[in-house]
Amino acid sequence: MDRLRTAVREALLKGEVMGVVGMILEEGTPKPHFFVKERMDELEKLTVGNIRYPLTAILLRIVRSDPEIRLGIVARGCDERALVELIRNNQLSERQVRLFGVACTEEEASTCKCAEPYPSSILMGDKVEPVSDGELLTSFEKMTEEERLNFWMGHFRKCIKCYGCRNICPLCFCQNCTLDEEELSQRGTIPPEIPIFHLIRALHMAERCIDCGLCEEACPAGIPLRTLYKKMREVVRSYFDFIPGLTKEGKGPLQYLGDGKFGERESS
Repeated sequence: MDRLRTAVREALLKGEVMGVVGMILEEGTPKPHFFVKERMDELEKLTVGNIRYPLTAILLRIVRSDPEIRLGIVARGCDERALVELIRNNQLSERQVRLFGVACTEEEASTCKCAEPYPSSILMGDKVEPVSDGELLTSFEKMTEEERLNFWMGHFRKCIKCYGCRNICPLCFCQNCTLDEEELSQRGTIPPEIPIFHLIRALHMAERCIDCGLCEEACPAGIPLRTLYKKMREVVRSYFDFIPGLTKEGKGPLQYLGDGKFGERESS
């Protein structure tokens, strides 16, 4: 932790970044925080913890308010993959962000079932072995079409359309979100008659999802959303040899269906 704090402190003092998005320990609980040079004493409470937040979404919101600003972010492997996708999708530029890398512990990697629990540059922690999380997907693949339909419809019927999965996702960044359309789910109707909400979102995530698992953590209904998006990622990898979060350049395969431009979505 000392090495991480020192790196953040030096970057702020030298003016290499105007602020750093990270976590602060307050009343025993890690919370998102924006560290700045004017309040250097707060760095003593800089923490990592095992509670995850979409810090990249917070960084993106700040950068959009001031495109000339350069910020730092305390980032895990999944956060770095999110940044890669945001840059590839023209939501951020590399000059706007500096990464302070943190490797997940073996326990954290096991809990998240993370395939790459460390960023490319590490200031805190050590690389641990990736963890496979294919049990549910493997059992899903063995189902008949009818069993698959019943499996997902059974879960989708529990959806209360709280938008938790969308709002916490670091790669849901559009301003005019098609999932807000009342035609997809009339007000007062829960659950929707057909799972258009989840099918559309799954399609959108097919070339963006970096498998952080935050959507599933946020879902109050316990829908196995990560398994759904893993399947979509696998389809895209299989047909187009494309894996989200690996390269900052080029279009994703589905972007060739449109102009590849996105609006900004403000949090509600």
